Parts: sequence; structure tokens; C-alpha cells
Amino acid sequence: MTVSKRGKGFYEITDEAARWVASCAPRGAGLLTVFIEHTSASLLIEENADPDVVFDLERFLSRIAPENSRLYRHTVEGPDDMPAHIRAALTATSLGIPLVDGALALGTWPGIYVVEHRTSPHRRRVSLHLLTG
Repeated sequence: MTVSKRGKGFYEITDEAARWVASCAPRGAGLLTVFIEHTSASLLIEENADPDVVFDLERFLSRIAPENSRLYRHTVEGPDDMPAHIRAALTATSLGIPLVDGALALGTWPGIYVVEHRTSPHRRRVSLHLLTG
């Protein structure tokens, strides 16, 4: 799956992942692995009901890894480069999501997000792998 987004932010991919799982026609239990093939973006499972949750998370990540090139040696790709790597290191590059009766076992509120840590638009590649029993 390729995710092309407009820049820094949280982009929900729950429905796309669920459609992909359904297209594999799984039966019973299993495990979906979601992996992002990048070092300046990440994945999260987070509440998708209230947009303030992801807003607050983005503000928090910006405070702990600010865009300030005086703080970092690695600034080859701009002032957002090293902060993006730090944010990705503090979050996740892969997720394991159980399948119950062939469906993602996420519950009521959680959603799967690609978190873009770079300011400029990027194409991100997300790999999905399904194991069924």
C-alpha cells in the first residue's frame, strides 16, 4: 500500500487495511503485520473518534523533538529531518493486529495511523502481511 500525503500529520489507514484483509478471505484467527518502510514516518494505533487526540499527540511530539537545526548535526534534508527520525524512533515502524473471525480485532475506538513526521509531502510505502491459522 502506498500512502501519499500532504505533509506532517496523522493519516488513518484502518479502512484500507480492513479491505485488504477482507480481500485475502481469511477465516478464523490470524495476525496482520503492518510495516512502514521508512525512518522518518511511523505507525500508531490510536483513538479515531476524537480528532483532538491526534492533535495533542502531534503537539507533544513537536515539543519533545522540535524543528531546530541548532539542536542536531543531521540536517542534510532540512530542519525537519532529524526531528522526524527522533519521532519515528519513539513511536513504531511495525504493528501486530490480531484477527478474530477474519476481522481486525481493534475494538470500538482504535484506528491505524501512518504518522508523517516530515513537513513536506512524501510517498510512504506500507507493507501488509497476513498470517492465518
